[in-house]
Amino acid sequence: MAEKRDLSGRVWLVDELRGAFILLMVVYHTFYDLVYIFDVNIPAFRWTFTTWIQLLIAGLFVFLSGVASRFSRNNLKRGAQCFALGMLMTLVTAVVLPEQIVLFGVLHMLGVCMMLFPLLRPLLDRIPPWAGVIGCAALFFLTFNTQLGFWGMRGWEMALPDAWYGTSWLFWLGFPREGFWSSDYFPLLPWIFWFLGGAFVGVPIKARRAPSWFYRPHCRWLAALGRNTIYIYLLHQPVIYGLLSLLFALLRR
Repeated sequence: MAEKRDLSGRVWLVDELRGAFILLMVVYHTFYDLVYIFDVNIPAFRWTFTTWIQLLIAGLFVFLSGVASRFSRNNLKRGAQCFALGMLMTLVTAVVLPEQIVLFGVLHMLGVCMMLFPLLRPLLDRIPPWAGVIGCAALFFLTFNTQLGFWGMRGWEMALPDAWYGTSWLFWLGFPREGFWSSDYFPLLPWIFWFLGGAFVGVPIKARRAPSWFYRPHCRWLAALGRNTIYIYLLHQPVIYGLLSLLFALLRR
């Protein structure tokens, strides 16, 4: 008798990878706080290479969130909760650390992507997953420089209208006006394409067409972290800031 497949079950590897990337994000934000809040001189943290590593970690986390959207029973509710937690982070940073305010960070962006996914799904489901992944990758790189005022790459670029950057309410799309600041900034362009790319990859994964090792446990504690990433993301900065404040207070004594 053929083994019955559980198409609604979780995928261990996806949870484990999400757990690993949230841990890497915690490490990155620890160094961020040391450098930009506590004025610790760590030259390597300001290297361009380090910035690309941070974008890679965040990008893969966004990609895996897109994969996970294929397994959610209610992406609209999940997205609304995620966006609400992002707004809570905006409020807390505005009151406690206004110089590090988060106006549209990862939680805001993921919340909007999750809420848009049910609306886009009828169209996305008509596209073969392989074509969707290629298309999303192309659109991600095409729109990667949106914040800089153009689409495309240096030497082959299309300038965007200045009017898009002249308002104070399009920053969430990727069109920040002069002087805009958000310590954590992940606008929809280009990151929604990274999320949707993950959603396309999630199709064969959910259908159990990925290799068998996707579906068996390798590190249960990482998987447990991966199932609770939103809460870890929300709480890790206050915990890090509190612990570092205590540490430096003791060192000053």
